[in-house]
Amino acid sequence: MNSGVDRLESRYALALVKKPMKRCPWPGEDPLYVDYHDREWGLPLHDDRRLFELLILEGAQAGLSWITVLRKRESYRAAFDGFDAEKIARYGDAEVATLLANPGIVRNRLKVLATIQNAKAFLAIQESGTLDALLWDLAGGKTRKNTFKSMSDVPAKTPVSDAMSKALSQRGFKFVGSTICYAFMQATGMVNDHLVGCFRRSEV
Repeated sequence: MNSGVDRLESRYALALVKKPMKRCPWPGEDPLYVDYHDREWGLPLHDDRRLFELLILEGAQAGLSWITVLRKRESYRAAFDGFDAEKIARYGDAEVATLLANPGIVRNRLKVLATIQNAKAFLAIQESGTLDALLWDLAGGKTRKNTFKSMSDVPAKTPVSDAMSKALSQRGFKFVGSTICYAFMQATGMVNDHLVGCFRRSEV
C-alpha cells in the first residue's frame, strides 16, 4: 500500500547520496587524494608512531607534491619496517643502499639519512616523554580552528610552526623546516584548515 511512497523515499535517499559534497579544492578529483582529505587530513592525531610516520613523510615531500608521497605511503611503510623507530635507528650502510635502490620511495640520500637520524631523535624524546605531548604542547594543546575561505588565505607557515621547527631541530631532527611543520600541523589536526564551507571543517 505504501510502495509508491517507499519508492519516492528511496529515490530521495539516493539523490542525497549522489549529491556532491563541498570540500577543499586541493584534492581535485584524484580518488586517493579525495579519500585522504575526507578521512584523515585535519583529524587530531595523538599516536606517537603515526606522528613520527607523518613527520617523516612530510619531510620526504620537500620539493615535491604531497600526492606524490601519498601514493608512495604504503611502500614507505614496507621499506621502513612500519616506521618502527627502534629498527630504523639501527640502519647502516646496507639498509641505506637498499632504500636508495627502492623505486617505491623518494630515493634521496639526504632524506633517507634524515629518516634514520629522526628515528634516533624520536627515541631520545621517548626516553622521558612522548612526541605527542611535545608537539601538541608547542601547538597550544588543542586544535586551532581557522576561518579561511580560499586557498590563498592559508599561510605556508606561522610563528607556531617556526617554534616547532626550531624545537625539533634543536632535538636533532632533519627536514623539519617551518613550512614542513605547518603542513604537518594541518595534517594532524593541530590546526583545522578545512576551508569555510568544506563539509569536513565541522567534523574534525
